[in-house]
Amino acid sequence: MAQHIGQDGRRPANDGPKAAARNRAALVAAAREVFAEHGLEAPLSAIARRAGVGQGVLYRHFPDRSTAVAAVLEENVRQIEQAAADEGADFDAVLGVLTWHLAESAAFIGLLHADRAGGRSGIRAHALALSGRVERALRKHLPRGHRLSEGDDLVLCVAMVSAAVIGPTREEREHRALAAWRLLGVEVGPVRAFGAPAAGP
Repeated sequence: MAQHIGQDGRRPANDGPKAAARNRAALVAAAREVFAEHGLEAPLSAIARRAGVGQGVLYRHFPDRSTAVAAVLEENVRQIEQAAADEGADFDAVLGVLTWHLAESAAFIGLLHADRAGGRSGIRAHALALSGRVERALRKHLPRGHRLSEGDDLVLCVAMVSAAVIGPTREEREHRALAAWRLLGVEVGPVRAFGAPAAGP
């Protein structure tokens, strides 16, 4: 059955659980974009505007900043875990997905520097847990004898690369990430979101 869409292009807010799920997905997608562009301190009102919902809808799903940040970071980490669990996955491929997220999201870089999360203890605790999940996903495919297999070398190198990922465009940030991996002598697979097709030659 077709749903009515109002003159403003929005669907009615009263069609129950489907609307709630749809609004949440729109808010997470909008939050990912807004945090990627403006960092974790971006105004929550910008997320509601981009998602095309009112402030009340935003606060029903994300009552504070930490819950919005957690939802975005959870999705980033889930993609890396999916890449690690994919049939035929290897370390280079998982690093490629990680690098895509580094170039895409300032919020994700903040996750990998969770120890610097300042006074937002809720965000810091959650970020530390998610950061540990990223490390486990990478270690699942880290070959024995790999140059990053000793001690904390893997965590340190990921932090070093993420610190190098700066620049006004996604392309520039990706270029810097790959340059940093190259300087560390680490091979990286195709840089893409999990499930995205490889770019042509």
